[in-house]
Amino acid sequence: MRRSVCIDMKLTVQTFLTLDGVMQAPGGPEEDRSGAFARGGWQAPFPDPAVGEFVTELNSHASAFLLGRRTFDIFRGYWPDQTDPANPIATAINSLPKYVVSNSLSEADATWRGEHPDTARLVTGDVIATVQGLKDEPGDELQIWGSGKLLQTLLQHELVDRFRLMTFPLVLGSGRRLFNDRIRPTTMRPVDLTVTELGIVVGTYEPAGPVRHAQM
Repeated sequence: MRRSVCIDMKLTVQTFLTLDGVMQAPGGPEEDRSGAFARGGWQAPFPDPAVGEFVTELNSHASAFLLGRRTFDIFRGYWPDQTDPANPIATAINSLPKYVVSNSLSEADATWRGEHPDTARLVTGDVIATVQGLKDEPGDELQIWGSGKLLQTLLQHELVDRFRLMTFPLVLGSGRRLFNDRIRPTTMRPVDLTVTELGIVVGTYEPAGPVRHAQM
């Protein structure tokens, strides 16, 4: 069931992670080989129904999606072909507005395939101002999936309101990480935490101010 619409949209991050914080290419070996990353597809050996249920539920809160170029191309290559009206994830992704941040796409290229070609909108120029403007619009959530490079910019400007992290029990040792040394140290408030039967930690967190320091 979709919750009541908030006055302003919250920017929320949904991502799959390893224990060492890698978010790159969970879905397949060819998903993202940038940086010579050769360990893509690490999520596939964990077919956990609880994670699927969590993803389905959180998609019901989406009012719009914010995507980087690479993630937009991945989504556009798959979701328009998923036309079953009983699939709530496909319905949300295909029908809701999708804002793609790119300096290389043209307006003509930044379109969606299928029944909703006009739902994709190109964002160029001042991305921070644009995202803040989107957050000021009425709605529930402006959701960002993947989009690692874009996400780093949003984190540096403290624009993210909520993190939904699905942490898998493995360590890769390399790959693009969610948090790097350029973001501001922040305390996180756990909103909800569960562990699935396959050992995946499903956690929702919200920023709760600066990190405090003391002597132990």
